[in-house]
Amino acid sequence: MNTCILGQPEFVDLLLVAVLADGHLLVEGAPGLAKTKAIKALAKAIDCQDQRIQFTPDLLPSDLTGTDIYRQETGTFSFQPGPVFHNFILADEINRAPAKVQAALLEAMAERQVTVGSTTYKLPDLFLVMATQNPIEQEGTYPLPEAQLDRFLLHVRLDYPDLAAERQILRLVRGEAQGEVIAFGQKISQATIFAARRDALATYMSEAVEEYILQFVFATRAPELYGADLAGVVAFGASPRGTIALDRCARAHAWLRGRDYVVPEDVQAIAKSALRHRILMTFEAQADGMNADTFIDTLLARVPVA
Repeated sequence: MNTCILGQPEFVDLLLVAVLADGHLLVEGAPGLAKTKAIKALAKAIDCQDQRIQFTPDLLPSDLTGTDIYRQETGTFSFQPGPVFHNFILADEINRAPAKVQAALLEAMAERQVTVGSTTYKLPDLFLVMATQNPIEQEGTYPLPEAQLDRFLLHVRLDYPDLAAERQILRLVRGEAQGEVIAFGQKISQATIFAARRDALATYMSEAVEEYILQFVFATRAPELYGADLAGVVAFGASPRGTIALDRCARAHAWLRGRDYVVPEDVQAIAKSALRHRILMTFEAQADGMNADTFIDTLLARVPVA
């Protein structure tokens, strides 16, 4: 993955964590930061199908899920599956579609199934949605409410690559234009992915690390326990989904590094991506320049490791 997604090692790492933890991720970043290329590279490495869906204001739920089509020759209806029935879905600029379309996708993400009429259709066992949203040009967008954001396992923020990485990107694109193709080798089977998930989620976690996760999530709800200056900065803390996300992602993070046990550094490494979209700061805190990221940084410095 890092041979074709240059300058974004943390993004690649979190994408693999999402695959192993069986969750979905929301990616926020400026245009041109290889979000589309990342999901295509992942699908190229694994024996699966990918689909890019461009979200627009006129998109309908049936454009995602599919619809019943009347067959005149037989006088019956048959179901025509939509693009959501692929393994890896890139929901590009999800905040540009109205709420009912967002809801249709998020229902598929949560339930792993689609209901059309009176029939329910199961989605593939290997199913991952990577939704993107643009941090600029907010005119005509429909921001995801907090309850829907909470359905995403991770919220990843991308920044520009450094100068050295951008030089490599330039050379890579020039090579692709001349017909050079990066070889991934033999594709990984879906059975191998499922086996890797079982191994990753079975990674040993001590009671001390588990207690650290619980205390950290509780601190997002009662931050005043860790400093009088944090009183009144949070309107809503992380939900129990945040606790589950920290647990699953910390195990996957440790497994990717070849360890069969979780350390506090694994929790700290994914804390922002797992929790930033689950925390709602008060207006007063935002006016003082504190956002979810700076708040999490403060808790990382103050919540003791058990």
